[in-house]
Amino acid sequence: MTRWYGKFFGLIAGWLLLRHPAGGLIGLLIGHAFDADWFKAEADDPYRVFGLTAEASDAELDQAYRRLMAQYHPDRLAGAAPELQRQAAQKAGEINAAYDRIRRLRRR
Repeated sequence: MTRWYGKFFGLIAGWLLLRHPAGGLIGLLIGHAFDADWFKAEADDPYRVFGLTAEASDAELDQAYRRLMAQYHPDRLAGAAPELQRQAAQKAGEINAAYDRIRRLRRR
């Protein structure tokens, strides 16, 4: 099922903000962009987690992985508040998922 509410709210907001039919069309276009996830490509990049680009070497990737896991590993925060432990576990899971995804992409 495709999303529709971005287009709807974009049309209404554009029309009301610019008080002109052209504003509605601009809002409709922006709403369509959000519905179609035009802005999602950057958030889906596994290299973003490590602060690297796709041209990074395997050694740079491994070094960034080890540095981040040393910082966010849940066992390091064993005596911390439960909220911090939960956040660290979530971040460690994100790091592991990004690392596994990069490894699968590079094996091809």
